[in-house]
Amino acid sequence: MDVDMIFKIAAVGIIVAVLNQLLIRSGREDQALLTTIAGLVVALMMIINEISDLFDTIKQVFGF
Repeated sequence: MDVDMIFKIAAVGIIVAVLNQLLIRSGREDQALLTTIAGLVVALMMIINEISDLFDTIKQVFGF
């Protein structure tokens, strides 16, 4: 896993956290929740290839 990937995920987390706090303080809790869910989906989409590589490596190690 590259260090760049960690920084990208951290940047998404920081942006989502700031947006979440701004939306909650303005009284839009439902939009804050949707923003948090969207941030989670974006982060998961960023690491899905890494998870796939992990499973391929596990298959190779155990000979499946």
